[in-house]
Amino acid sequence: MLRDFHAPGRSTVHAANGMAATSMPQATLAAVDMLRAGGNALDAAITAAAVLGVVEPQSTGIGGDCFCLYAPAGTGQVIAINGSGRAPRGATPEALRAAGLAKMEPLSAHSVTVPGAVSAWELLARTHGRKGLDEILAPAIRFAEQGFHLSPRVAFDWQASVAKLAKHPGAARRFLKDGSAFGLGDRFVQPELAATLRAIGKGGAKAFYEGAIAADMVRTLREAGGTHTEEDFARAATVAEFVDPIRRSWRGMDIFQCPPNGSGLLVLMILGMIERLGTAEAGALSAERLHRHIEAARLAYRDRDAFLADPSQVEVPVGRLTSDAYLENLAKLIRDEAAMAEMPPAGEADWARHRDTVYLCVVDRDGNACSFINSLFEGFGSGILAEGSGVLLHNRGYGFRLHDGHPNCIAPDKRPMHTIIPGMVMQDGQALMPFGVMGGHYQPMGQTLFLANHFEYGLDVQAALDLPRLFPTGGKVQVERGIPLAVVDRLNRLGHVCELVEKPHGGGQAILIDRARGCLVGGSDPRKDGCALGY
Repeated sequence: MLRDFHAPGRSTVHAANGMAATSMPQATLAAVDMLRAGGNALDAAITAAAVLGVVEPQSTGIGGDCFCLYAPAGTGQVIAINGSGRAPRGATPEALRAAGLAKMEPLSAHSVTVPGAVSAWELLARTHGRKGLDEILAPAIRFAEQGFHLSPRVAFDWQASVAKLAKHPGAARRFLKDGSAFGLGDRFVQPELAATLRAIGKGGAKAFYEGAIAADMVRTLREAGGTHTEEDFARAATVAEFVDPIRRSWRGMDIFQCPPNGSGLLVLMILGMIERLGTAEAGALSAERLHRHIEAARLAYRDRDAFLADPSQVEVPVGRLTSDAYLENLAKLIRDEAAMAEMPPAGEADWARHRDTVYLCVVDRDGNACSFINSLFEGFGSGILAEGSGVLLHNRGYGFRLHDGHPNCIAPDKRPMHTIIPGMVMQDGQALMPFGVMGGHYQPMGQTLFLANHFEYGLDVQAALDLPRLFPTGGKVQVERGIPLAVVDRLNRLGHVCELVEKPHGGGQAILIDRARGCLVGGSDPRKDGCALGY
């Protein structure tokens, strides 16, 4: 179906030989250039992620983590990598409480886990790529050295983070201009980051996790009160690992996600519930459809907060939470006539915050498909900049709890509950669509809304990303301005408490592989500054 060309919006992108979709045009173009230079989808994805770490610095960078799903053409397989870092060995609950913390704080050095992204990039490039890190990182180095000009969404996010950046002297010196944010169209350069990227391109992950760069990060964190050591960073050079993806059949397709400590299992849970509730006759933006989706998400997120943690240290009951019997019983709790006033305890089916990330996807001319996500978590992460190396450090450890006995309580060498989740749709043993929706805790809700928009309600890839969004959190439902007022009123009368959200929910990208027509169909979220491009 063709879109209404009288209405604002953008068309899907169609191409034959390769495509990339990212949240910034510079990164999309760099990925396509890598494809045209003989790199495969994975090379292009890492290239784009590195560029995004420069030109979208509030969202991602080498001071963060990443996850990836990769479907090599002709194999029928989906390869998953966990590139999330671990807490330093000194990060015991006792040590943090002794330092004055009653709970995890987002701007504390204790919320900085050792970054895992560079470890993952090296492992992925070495095992499944065609290009070396020196060539892969070249575009990012160029943008860091020569600078880039701030685009609208980057400038918007930057302005919102002035107070955070002002708290750390190094970050203030680099990211503020006379105490104010850089503005729309301003040029921004990062020579220290360029030097660090060049060192990684030459020496690999070891150059990041050992030596002068690691020492700079450790010194910065120690001065900010952290327990990090150079030994913690040296161990992290090999922290990234291949893991077995989790999956669920849905509407004749297989939906793949990374396993915990990522929160992809919530996507499978929500899909399992909404499939049992059926398609709303009034359509994708009807109160009936949105109410069902809200209720399913409330139940899934309830279980996340109770069970999701690092499976290398605690047992996470993935099989039970994603089982047909459990999801069938959860779906029975959802009633069209009213919202649940209360929910049963986590894990039972009978009676009893927004962040910043980048998601990108690439498909190459051979049909290899890559779903890739890289993040600092909150805007500008912890706000702590290792000034000598130009590395802005994430605050992914804010996802930990500080309650003894909770599965997700912080502990030495433990990975926190993670929100970033790449997605992959497979059908008949072939990749059908790499996809993802950014937005911290919103991501499972965003992914399932997008998938249903496209595959259940028939919207094209771009329209499925464009459709207005909402999210149940903190006892309320945050709605974007595009949700019709009559729908908001109906949701309120069903028992939800709707409120307008200032910042739109996330952003997303997807590439549909249309084998019948021999083309790729891409979309990129208007909530960010990016685009899809193909050749």
